[in-house]
Amino acid sequence: MNIALIAHDEKKELMVQFCIAYCGILSRNTLCATGTTGKIISEATGLTIQKFLAGSQGGGQQISARIACNEVDMLLFFRDPLNPKPNEPNDMNLLRLCDMHNIPVATNIATAEVLIHGLERGDLDWRNILK
Repeated sequence: MNIALIAHDEKKELMVQFCIAYCGILSRNTLCATGTTGKIISEATGLTIQKFLAGSQGGGQQISARIACNEVDMLLFFRDPLNPKPNEPNDMNLLRLCDMHNIPVATNIATAEVLIHGLERGDLDWRNILK
């Protein structure tokens, strides 16, 4: 499966810890991320990650384009709900595209753990059938 990883600045360390904890599962999938998030995750875990631009430079929009082209199967997007971002309209567009294309998305660690365990059990294999 193709998994996209995005984390707001205040959630990057949480994303790194999540990826360390689930490195075994993530390593069996194709990963992409916004630039800074991908860099710190790959440095901490050794995972191979296709890195796009930093989120503030359009990395989220690059991932949105991949979602629109059905090239992403899951999005883990650790958002900071307490600090509004100047690019929040882009974030809403990203989530809207996930809804339009039936992409499972987690915006917090609790939902991410549910999705990663479902991925490991094969609950998301239906995505491969659609392709």
